[in-house]
Amino acid sequence: MPQLNPSPWFFIMLTTWFTFTFIIQPKLLSFTNTNPPSNKPLTTTLKTTPWAWPWT
Repeated sequence: MPQLNPSPWFFIMLTTWFTFTFIIQPKLLSFTNTNPPSNKPLTTTLKTTPWAWPWT
């Protein structure tokens, strides 16, 4: 049963995790958010009107 032989798959898994952890993840985390959230309170209240459904 070849799926029980971990020799090729274990190396592939370790290589993948190493690549993600030490190469890809720091590059992704170094990007800055272009639109950071603000702490301003919402001062304007939105006035909503009910929708007039044509079939009622």
